[in-house]
Amino acid sequence: MAELMEETLAGNLDDLTGKYLTFTLAEEEYGVDILNVREIIGVMEITAVPHTPNFIRGVINLRGRVIPVLHLRLKFGMDEREYNDRTCIVVIEVRGGEGTMMVGLVVDSVSEVMNVDREHLEPTPSFGGKAVDAGNIMGMAKVDGEVRILLDVEKVVSGGALDDFRES
Repeated sequence: MAELMEETLAGNLDDLTGKYLTFTLAEEEYGVDILNVREIIGVMEITAVPHTPNFIRGVINLRGRVIPVLHLRLKFGMDEREYNDRTCIVVIEVRGGEGTMMVGLVVDSVSEVMNVDREHLEPTPSFGGKAVDAGNIMGMAKVDGEVRILLDVEKVVSGGALDDFRES
């Protein structure tokens, strides 16, 4: 039984190898699979949408497409801070049972594109209780003595709040 769990865990980590766009939020480094990233833009005017959760900043018009924008600091329960010249929006594409959707993620700054090999990966740690929601995390990458949190963008934008923005 333990061998089966180790093989499954190793297979899951193998699936995480690849290139990740890394960015900072509140002095922590995060990464998203580069295959989900469509572009990186500076912060632009965001139109507020009434009756949405506080982490949904609103929508932007990006070359004629209306794209919802999430503020990741607020989504993850962090303190809000004023935008500065390094704040940007990472536009990602996510796929789900309802179709594809472009979403903007407000981040403090974009760092780099890094290649993550199998030997640099660790599974999401168990926090022992239900007080911590690690459902948005695919795994951890250890690079240059630091840990980068690899996010599952499908789960970050799921939960029903963005269903009205999905395309077929």
